[in-house]
Amino acid sequence: MCSGLRSPAGSCAVTLSAGQSVSPSLPAEFFCNKESGPDPYIKELELHGFEATLIPVLSFEFVSLESLFEKLSHPECYGGLIFTSPRALEAIKICLKESSKNEAWSKSLKQRWNSKPVYVVGKATASLVEEIGLTPQGEQSGNAEKLAEYICSREKPNSSPLLFPCGALKREVLPTVLREKGVPLESVTVYQTTQHKDLQGSLSRYFQQQGVPASIVFFSPSGVKFCLQHIQKLSGDFINHIKFAAIGPTTAEALEAAGLPADHLLDRPGLALSKQPFHGFNNHSLIPFATELPQAEKFIFLADPYNTL
Repeated sequence: MCSGLRSPAGSCAVTLSAGQSVSPSLPAEFFCNKESGPDPYIKELELHGFEATLIPVLSFEFVSLESLFEKLSHPECYGGLIFTSPRALEAIKICLKESSKNEAWSKSLKQRWNSKPVYVVGKATASLVEEIGLTPQGEQSGNAEKLAEYICSREKPNSSPLLFPCGALKREVLPTVLREKGVPLESVTVYQTTQHKDLQGSLSRYFQQQGVPASIVFFSPSGVKFCLQHIQKLSGDFINHIKFAAIGPTTAEALEAAGLPADHLLDRPGLALSKQPFHGFNNHSLIPFATELPQAEKFIFLADPYNTL
């Protein structure tokens, strides 16, 4: 489990070492969010011969919760809800820990919101929506761009605004598309993402003990933002020998903006093989990508996949 994080859904690195069934001496680091309980990535990777260890990467701090619940208390003012991150759902769950708010939600607010669409990205977010008693849709869209298209195909221009609880680092893709199509949106920032205080030390220890990895997979723009500078410093001239991969187009864009275009683009962080080509990159998912690098002595996953599971 993650320790020292500000929220129950803090991000972690999963350090992996391959067993004999895959390839000896193939350690890796996989940066991901971890809640209590078994992590599906760890479980699946163990089935493929990897052993996993958790290292904290991100911290989350929830903000403006009173403002959030005030808006949730007036569903008549909105046309529906949008969730692109499990942390937004965690913010609501924190609000509902207060007995008076939980009672109001259970007695009427939940039913009133259920008469409106609740748009989500990813199965993990959809699952948390269901936990608070709402019915999600759009979880198969996979990213903000596709979710925006899905929403625009269902919402009428100039209708009531959609309420969008989000993080301070949200990208503007979804708001921009909705604005261009005339679909009103009201954003409320409910969490902030920061680098974990031990990240630099954890990366330094990894490089000291394991050396420079042969390949690095980034799961999110946040992973690029918080980790890449440290990796460049630790790798030195060997940075040019590392193969970089990105989960999703937004992560690939972040890598390219940092001057390190992705050698591979994985369409999503799922563990099954994807067959859809994307922008000319080798488009796979985690296990196939990992097992296709039998000659690599080390590879690292830098990720925040919780919101796209």
